[in-house]
Order: sequence, then C-alpha cells, then structure tokens
Amino acid sequence: MKNEKILFTSESVSEGHPDKVCDQIADAILDAVLAEDPESFVACECFVSEQFLLIGGEITTKAHVNYEDVARKVIKEIGYTKEEYGFDFKNVKIKNIIQEQSPDIRQGVERGSVLTQGAGDQGIMFGYASNESEGYMPLPITIAHKLVRTASSLRKSGDFKWSRPDMKSSVTVDYSKRKPTIHTILMSCQHDPDFNEREFKKYIKEKIMIPVASSFGLNTDFKVIINPTGRFVIGGPKGDTGLTGRKIIVDTYGGSSRHGGGSFSGKDPSKVDRSAAYMTRYAAKNLVAAGVADRLEIQVAYAIGEAKPLSINVSTFKTGHYSDEDIYEIIDEVFDFRPGAIIKNFDLKNHPTFRYEDLARYGHFGRPDLDLPWEKLDKVEKIKKLLVGKKRKN
Repeated sequence: MKNEKILFTSESVSEGHPDKVCDQIADAILDAVLAEDPESFVACECFVSEQFLLIGGEITTKAHVNYEDVARKVIKEIGYTKEEYGFDFKNVKIKNIIQEQSPDIRQGVERGSVLTQGAGDQGIMFGYASNESEGYMPLPITIAHKLVRTASSLRKSGDFKWSRPDMKSSVTVDYSKRKPTIHTILMSCQHDPDFNEREFKKYIKEKIMIPVASSFGLNTDFKVIINPTGRFVIGGPKGDTGLTGRKIIVDTYGGSSRHGGGSFSGKDPSKVDRSAAYMTRYAAKNLVAAGVADRLEIQVAYAIGEAKPLSINVSTFKTGHYSDEDIYEIIDEVFDFRPGAIIKNFDLKNHPTFRYEDLARYGHFGRPDLDLPWEKLDKVEKIKKLLVGKKRKN
C-alpha cells in the first residue's frame, strides 16, 4: 500500500488584514484605558469597512481616553496612510457607541479579595504546547506568522517595493517522515496597481519565503504559490469588512489545538476568554518542557461569577510519558486557575513588558519578540521534582 503524505496547514494574516485592524484598535483602546485605570472593565469591539470604523462594546472606567485618536494612531502605524487605499487614518469616518458594562456581570467579578474574583464570563478555553519547535508551538502557524511579520517589516522599511498592508500566508507541513518538511508556502500580498509582477513574486520567494524557511532549518524546495488570483490591488477594509475576534485560530495554534470559541482582543483580563487561555498555554508549555508529554492540550471551563473552574481536562494525544492521574496531580499542585490568581501572577492589568496591542498581530503565543509571562518556563524544575518517583510510561 502506498504511503500517503501527512499534511497539515495553518495560516496567518498581516497587521493590515481588516480583521486584524479591528483587533489592534480594540487592544490599543484596552491599553490606553488600563494605563490610566487598571481596574477598568473593558469589552471593546470594532467593525471596519471602506472609510468607516465602528467602535462598540462596554467599558467601565475612570480613565479619560479619546478612542477616536487611539484608533487613528493605530491605523496610521499599520500603514493605511493614503486615501487611494480606500481606508486611511485621516479620512476614515469613526462612530463610537461604547456603553458601560452591565452591573449584573460586575457584581460577580468584583469581590473583596483579588483571589476570590469571579470569572467575567462563562466559557471554555484551551491551551496547547508541542515539542516540535523551539518555542513549543506547532510549526505551521509559527512559520506562517514569521512570513507575514517579515513581509510587513520589509514593507515598512521600504525594501518590499509595491507592497501594501494587507497580506496572508499559508504553510503546509509534511509530517510523513521523522523530521517535518515544508510542502507548500502560499502568500497573498496586496500591491500597487502599477507594479512588476515578475519582480514582485521573485522578491516574495527569494527575500521572504526562502529566508524564513531557512531560519527554521527546514527545506527550501517547497511548492510556491503567490497571489493565486493574479492580482491583489483592492484590499484591507476597502476590499473586505473586518471584525474583532474573527481570527481566533490565527491568534492561537493554527488549528493544531481545539478552541473554545472566545476571542481575546478588546477584553480586559477579568474575561477568562483571554486570561485563562494564557494560563492554559502556560501550564501546557511548562508540562511539555518538563517532559510530561510531547504534545499536550488543556481545557478549562468556568461559570460566570465563580472563581474555581468547573472542570480541567488534559489530552496528550498518546504522547504522554506519565499517567493521566500523575499529570492531574501535578497541575493541581503547580498551577492556580482562579481568574484573580492568573491576573496577579501575570500582572495582566498593567504589565510593564508588553502591550495588548502587540499581541493582536502575529499571535498571542510563542512570541520570542515579546516578554510574555505565560511563555516563561519557570515551573519546569518544580514539575521535574514532582515527577521523581512517578512511573514513566516509556
């Protein structure tokens, strides 16, 4: 019987993608509000279309923030600076319909002690880690992120001629052999109407695709697909509407792990959609790094207003080196999933080393360019000590 290839594909998008424009604006507003009032409650949503931005949601704060100024600054920094793009920071019409958060939700969150703080919403969250890459992330999404991050950086420096802000990447990895290989790289990059197509595509392959693949020590003889429709002039919010929270798989693990459905951007850390997703990643990464399993996924569930999770579930995809009972014991001993504890341990209300806006582009996990507390491997030694004396499977 002929051996079939084992292929898996993940995609990423640049900061100029309309959905990501919305995520960045929502998180920039969150940053601005928390900077003045760390105790704020924020659930901000954005919608963009041709020369139009709608800002909505619920914000309860003592801060005085000009949301329109924040939005225009983000749009400018992304690169939407020309009216011909059909969406630019000077001419976009902005409508603000933000209101205060419901007191029914707030009374369940606000408690006497931060550690007894209730979850800001009902929901399920997943965290994942794999030892297939240095950052304990799946290779396809990691490569996909680096492709659009590199392309955007070259665009902003002026080296990537004719390019515009809206871009997408897709990476297919072949897992048929012991060492993964890249099967296909697809990139769609927005460009000016007057451009040299041959030079444009050559640049993408030689200056973006091949260097990125080589940086992972992987093959460069992959199949190349660039702008398969042949032309990509109209893009960004002029070409497609954008909405906050519509790129949740791009934000997480590229489809390698399940997702609870809740998005991150525009939400303060009392919303467990965000904070608990960071916590499950932290736990999964430290467990994999300690040798508990080669792949590990954690699910956690919450009831609104309750601090203790309803449930915690672990999947090791038959790669676990210890029993499930041992793994659950370690999780219970090492990690605290109460929302208040997560916020306190990660200093999520006013963390000095990152902005939420930075997370809204190129993923919330496996970010070597950012100092993220949930990416630290500071529980590995404690986990290894707890493994002493426990029976290893293989």
